[in-house]
Amino acid sequence: MTTATLANILYVEDDADIQTVARIALEVVGGFELKTCGSGAQALAEIRQGYVPDLLLLDVMMPNMDGPTTLAELRKLPATAATPVIFMTAKVQAPELEFYKSLGALGVIAKPFDPMELSAQVRALWDKGL
Repeated sequence: MTTATLANILYVEDDADIQTVARIALEVVGGFELKTCGSGAQALAEIRQGYVPDLLLLDVMMPNMDGPTTLAELRKLPATAATPVIFMTAKVQAPELEFYKSLGALGVIAKPFDPMELSAQVRALWDKGL
């Protein structure tokens, strides 16, 4: 899918507490640069203003614009038309996982996630998608 180095992640999550835990897990433990957005609309605005992430990390269940809808809108923008995506969700039944994969996701990280393992999970899915 990509041979680029994974450094910058756009994380879209509406829950501020989960954002904080993920920030610590991904920046401090994983060494990634993380830009967080509280909504799909905010993520679209960041991309339109010139932010270009290596990876999209999207919460599935968000008000107004859920993760799959956010991804569909991000795919319309040249900067993120082919950016790899990982979904994060508590909805991890087989039909749901198949749906996320059908959207082109590298994979799914189940919530609640282990903060000490999150960066390794992200890296493993990234490496698998190469």
